[in-house]
Amino acid sequence: MTKIIISGCSGHMGHVLTQLIEADPDATVVAGIDPVADPACGYPVFASAAECSVPADVIIDFSNFRAVDALLDYAVEKKLPLVLCTTGLSDEQLKKVDEASRQTAILRSANMSLGINLLMKLLKEAAARLAPVGYDMEIVEKHHNRKLDAPSGTAIALGESMNEALDNEYHFVFDRSQRHEKRDPKEIGISSVRGGSIVGEHEVIFAGQDEVITFSHSAYSRSIFGKGAVEAAKFLAGKPAGKYDMSDLFSM
Repeated sequence: MTKIIISGCSGHMGHVLTQLIEADPDATVVAGIDPVADPACGYPVFASAAECSVPADVIIDFSNFRAVDALLDYAVEKKLPLVLCTTGLSDEQLKKVDEASRQTAILRSANMSLGINLLMKLLKEAAARLAPVGYDMEIVEKHHNRKLDAPSGTAIALGESMNEALDNEYHFVFDRSQRHEKRDPKEIGISSVRGGSIVGEHEVIFAGQDEVITFSHSAYSRSIFGKGAVEAAKFLAGKPAGKYDMSDLFSM
């Protein structure tokens, strides 16, 4: 039974995680960390990481970038593995993540979805086989009309996985509106759509001569990220210090 602390337990993803873990026979929530205590949580909630004194096997963090520094200090002090899902970290914080991973296990990924991470693995093989024989590569991502950034971090991560398989010889093109030239064969195009309540859709196109191969992933709710985080937590518990990502779950 994996004992989990949820950082950011009173937020939307915190509630999703609580429900997912309650339904998981191999995991349990022993405490939460959040400045806003939600009595509906059903477990002790501490206002800060420093106040948390409940023994656990691993932490899952879906909080806020402002809380990450203190959480890293806590994880290092307690030698607790940490699944770090909070986004928007500064370069300085990313360096702190690297430093902390020398003393405890930390898993961080651009996207916690199991499906997206399997897709990244498949795209590496596809890119390595298809790009050298002339297939053009394009990514189209779609999200709701409230999303502020474009392209999505997931779209970039998909592109980077493809480029990695090609010795990083390719470059990204995000906008062709000012380009009046033939497509560069060494580019990976990324296009963004924003509208309605689309949770997240990513389509990767390999366009060759007389045929097109398409990989696609659709997210219908944010619970897929919670499910991935729970699986990551069960994987990470008991692991030695180091940096991990979701691809490590597929190499078991």
